[in-house]
Amino acid sequence: MPTSHSADAGRDPELMAPHEVARIFRVSPATITRWARVGLLPHTLTAGGHRRFERSHVLAHLERLVREGDADRARSSTEG
Repeated sequence: MPTSHSADAGRDPELMAPHEVARIFRVSPATITRWARVGLLPHTLTAGGHRRFERSHVLAHLERLVREGDADRARSSTEG
């Protein structure tokens, strides 16, 4: 029986690589790295020094951005 040799085999499904997070936010992986560096997205480092992001933190940041965006739209529509 053939076995699958995925690069993701054995990886914690709750941890995400920068390119996966970038896809959610529709930005480049470099932007995600910058956000991590300045503290906008908490991350952990693998033994090899790669950043990984907990799915719950990513989704919480996404929800914050959506709420702030809605607040900005509401504010601008009442100022006119």
